[in-house]
Amino acid sequence: MNKHEIVFYPVANGDTSQVITSNGRRILFDFCHRSCGEDPDDPVIDLNSTLKEELSAVERDDFDVVAFTHADKDHISGSTDFFELQHAEKYQGNGRIKINTLWIPAAMLLENASNDEQSEEFVILRQEARYRLLEGKDILVFSHPAKLDEEWLHEKLKERGLPLNARDHLFVDAGTIVPGFNLIDDKVEFFCHSPFIKHCDDGDFIRNEASLVFNVRLDADGEYFDYLEVGDTDSEGLEDIVSITEYHGNMDRLAWDVFNIPHHCSYKSLNKDEKGDKETTPKPLVEKILLAGKANAYIVSSSCPVTDLKESYEQVQPPHIQARKTYEKYIDKVGGRKFLVTMEEPNANKPKPIRFEIASSGISLIKAATTGASFLVSVKPPRAG
Repeated sequence: MNKHEIVFYPVANGDTSQVITSNGRRILFDFCHRSCGEDPDDPVIDLNSTLKEELSAVERDDFDVVAFTHADKDHISGSTDFFELQHAEKYQGNGRIKINTLWIPAAMLLENASNDEQSEEFVILRQEARYRLLEGKDILVFSHPAKLDEEWLHEKLKERGLPLNARDHLFVDAGTIVPGFNLIDDKVEFFCHSPFIKHCDDGDFIRNEASLVFNVRLDADGEYFDYLEVGDTDSEGLEDIVSITEYHGNMDRLAWDVFNIPHHCSYKSLNKDEKGDKETTPKPLVEKILLAGKANAYIVSSSCPVTDLKESYEQVQPPHIQARKTYEKYIDKVGGRKFLVTMEEPNANKPKPIRFEIASSGISLIKAATTGASFLVSVKPPRAG
């Protein structure tokens, strides 16, 4: 029997999730360790300790893939202290966790940094990504903009006496299946929705627009389930994804059993132009994604609690209650199960990782008990159809 897991970690307004395949491969999306989580009285999880304990339990010190959707702090915080990096010895050893393959958007290779930003984590990760790309191993880069070749890569390849296409095999285009996984051997495949070349070649790039977006398709003994993993893309970026996906006849790649909504329940991912008084009216093309949810599906907001209080409706920073109202409306429309918030499960005082088990019988939300971290209760809804 093939069983997969999808796990979301409570890191406040930040992202860290993991796909664990039935054959034991581990794919981590983003990493946001907050020092406050090291305080046992703080509701934020101690991500470093949690991930190391999980790896130790299966006698591993590595991830098959670590994918950084983009380089904002709430998606990379603490990563350069936690992971072993190949480009410099000071980032190696001492219990650091290895990254077998690094996935990054091309924008991370092009990030500019001022002199006073050289110690910033995004710069260190840029150095790591550039090193791996030039070495020709242990990395995949999503999108291959001409700007990258013109401003950096071709010159470096010439210095090494290599042909200009020597690293082309390490680039992945939007609208294609990511190499390294397949439904036959791994029972999982990753379809890349974004970024597009225009995200880097059309003037200045914006991290959120150029972030990674995937359809993760999981095979559980012939039953297929879809996890929509979205970075911090706003409504305009999602509209582009829908338009292109529709044009190429790939709308099944926008279906979802689990939807990791973008940008910590921000209204801007539904309609960047208008929050709404009580709820956000999604842009028509974004609505198509919301309506692509399957029966018994779940929406997950990687965010702080989304409270329905009078002052919440005036809140500037996400999460936005108006967005939550919209997502809850559409989860009902598609016959889904629940809208979940990472910092609310099982309660806001001591949230635990949200864990889904995926098997042929359906998706199980594994509920952590409010006391006793090791006690789990499985909830298995019947699968429609």
